[in-house]
Amino acid sequence: MNDLKGKALNLKNEIAYADGAVISKILLKKETGNITLFSFDKGQGLTEHTSPFDAVVQVVEGEGAFIIDGVLHTAKEGEMIIMPANIRHDVQAAEQPFKMLLTMIRSEK
Repeated sequence: MNDLKGKALNLKNEIAYADGAVISKILLKKETGNITLFSFDKGQGLTEHTSPFDAVVQVVEGEGAFIIDGVLHTAKEGEMIIMPANIRHDVQAAEQPFKMLLTMIRSEK
């Protein structure tokens, strides 16, 4: 992770796709939050879950499907979505592979 500091990154090139898999790469990990890059092969995703903290997702490549509190939202390359704390959500690469950057902000308030 330290070798990434102070460098310009092309996020599309920082992580590859893997057949039938979800891959994650932590870019920064701090007590106050994490920044993680993900790649999802077509048909792959993260099962429904909650998080005690807000999370910002920026789609780096492709298009992702996000179900937040039972409502489907899609976000395409260059778009972002905020997943609120303590609300059930899941993430899917339904139609095509996609990559996203997840920024988790840890806060008690």
